[in-house]
Amino acid sequence: MVKSKNHIRPPWCCDGKKCVFTDYARLSETKEAIFVNNPETGTIGVIGLGNMGMGMVRTLLRDGFSVVGFDLSADRQTEAATAGATIVASLPELFEACKTIILSLPTANHVRTVLTGDDGLVARDLDARLVIDTTTSEPDVTRDIDATLRRLGHILIDAPVSGGPAGANSGQLTMMVGGDDADVARAMPVLASLGGKITHVGPVGAGHAVKIVNNMLVASHLLTMSEAVRLGNAAGVTTENLISALNAGSGRSAISEVNYPKWVMNGAFDSGFTMGLMRKDMRLAMALAKDKDVALPVSALAGQIWGKSSDLLADDADFNRITECDPTHAGAKS
Repeated sequence: MVKSKNHIRPPWCCDGKKCVFTDYARLSETKEAIFVNNPETGTIGVIGLGNMGMGMVRTLLRDGFSVVGFDLSADRQTEAATAGATIVASLPELFEACKTIILSLPTANHVRTVLTGDDGLVARDLDARLVIDTTTSEPDVTRDIDATLRRLGHILIDAPVSGGPAGANSGQLTMMVGGDDADVARAMPVLASLGGKITHVGPVGAGHAVKIVNNMLVASHLLTMSEAVRLGNAAGVTTENLISALNAGSGRSAISEVNYPKWVMNGAFDSGFTMGLMRKDMRLAMALAKDKDVALPVSALAGQIWGKSSDLLADDADFNRITECDPTHAGAKS
């Protein structure tokens, strides 16, 4: 079920009466104070203040939440403090202070360490905490961590996101959510602040599975779109005219509608999402396919091309620069 931020009503209201939350469309048309200050939500802790985490901090603060932040980077700490967040020096301090915890971390291993390591949530004797993991992570690792947390009374939902830093800063992220209905309902005040489109895709772990599939498609579409442009150019059609025609037809995609006009054709290449991150996500997709014994011959070829692109493009390069690579010659410009 998909929820649009423009169609929100309080989950506890049903025609003026108190009701059980069953439909994500039942959130308020505007973010009423009672909605944002839901006592179950409490103070929100954000662990990982990178481009995405920092954007989420700004959005949550703008929507009236009290936010505590943690990051190993002093510069990131300063930026979050300037935005209005309270900064703590350790994970245990954040876990003590916050009923709701958002993770925005690089990998599943980072998530495991934060939640189950020596300074992790499981090492604290605390009342139930709600953990919202927005990391692009591994479904089976997420399920394992969930089982550990639930034995201690904590709740984990996976809510990986799409939309980049711009979406995080504007509160218009696309969120793919995995978790029990009741747990997702409890998290909805926070999700509604961060997301423009929220889809509950199944139990814990399902969100991370969908995000891996989504990014595999994005990575593949960038390659096929770059081939389409090369073919069109070779046949005498300008990139501008080709994109305009494709976007009016059935061959359009988010890559042709957004990425090419916004970051490729104008040479900006400043989406905020890097080659290193997309290469990591493609490795996750290929590993998931291998683990589940699913043959993906076309996507596997895309994975190989992305892997070979490291010969030309550094990890910190914008991921849209893959369109500049000649897939038949690793390390060569097209």
